[in-house]
Amino acid sequence: MINLHAIRYVRLATKDIQSTVQYAQQILGLQQVRREGPFFYFRSDDRDHSVCYYEGDPAEQTVAFEVGAAAELDAAAAQLEAMRAPVRRGRRDESEMRRVEDFITFSDPSGNQIDLVLRPHDSGRRYHASRDAGIESFSHVGLRTTDAARDEAFWTTTCNARVSDRIGDAPLLRIDEVHHRIALFPSDRAGVQHVNFQVGSIDNLMRSYYFLLERGVPIRFGPGRHPTSGAVFLYFAGPDGMVYEYSTGVRLIAADEEAGYQPRQFPFGPTGFCMWGARPGIEEFSV
Repeated sequence: MINLHAIRYVRLATKDIQSTVQYAQQILGLQQVRREGPFFYFRSDDRDHSVCYYEGDPAEQTVAFEVGAAAELDAAAAQLEAMRAPVRRGRRDESEMRRVEDFITFSDPSGNQIDLVLRPHDSGRRYHASRDAGIESFSHVGLRTTDAARDEAFWTTTCNARVSDRIGDAPLLRIDEVHHRIALFPSDRAGVQHVNFQVGSIDNLMRSYYFLLERGVPIRFGPGRHPTSGAVFLYFAGPDGMVYEYSTGVRLIAADEEAGYQPRQFPFGPTGFCMWGARPGIEEFSV
C-alpha cells in the first residue's frame, strides 16, 4: 500500500500567467516566493510552496503527496508498474524545480496527474501574504472522477486513504486526522475541481466574502457550513475556471476514533453540501 503522509502542492497551467499571478497575490492572498523561468511559486504556510503556476494549457494540473522514505517511493513505483499504470521517475532538474529530493509521477484511474514526492522542502521564514486573507494552510483538493467507486477503491486500497463521509457517490477521503484531503466528485473528465485553503476564523472568511463581492469576483457557493466536515466555507471563481475555497473549523478524526469510525452518507443535493441552505453554483455539486 502507498502510504501518503501529506498533501504538498498543486501545479496549475494558465492561459494568462500575468493575470493569474496578480489574482494569486491581490485576490487569493498567497505569497509569491520566487519565479524560476516560466514558473511562479506561491506559499500559504510553512511549505516551500503550495501552488506553482505556469503558462500553458489549463488542463495541465498536478497534485502532489508526500511519502516518508526512499524505500516507500521505490515501492510505490513498483506497485503502480505492477498495476500497469504508467510511472515516470522525475529527473534531477525536475526535482530541484519542485524543491523535493525525488519524485515519481503517474495518473490515477480517471487521468488526474499525481506526483509522489520525497523530502519536500519547508521554509524557515514566516509566511507573509500579499493580502491578509487569514490563510493558515493549503488543506485539500477536489478531484474530478469519471468513476467514483473505481477511484475510491484506488485511493483506499492502492493508497492508505480512508473514507470519512460520502455525498451521494462522492467520497471525502482522509490521509491523516483532517476530515478530508481529497474529495472525488463525479464528472465526465479528469482535473482539479477546487483548491482549498484553511483560514483562521469565520471572521477571516466573512471579511474575504465582502472583499470578493466588492471586487466583482463571482461567488460560487456560500458562505455556508458543510454537514460532513463541519467546516464553514466560501467557494469563489479564479482564472481558467478554477474554483478556490476558504474554509475554517474542519473536523479532525483522532487516532483513537479510527477503529470505531463509520463514514456517513449524505444526499447529493443542496442539503448534503450545506446545512445552512446555501445552494451551489458549481457544476460538480449540482444534480
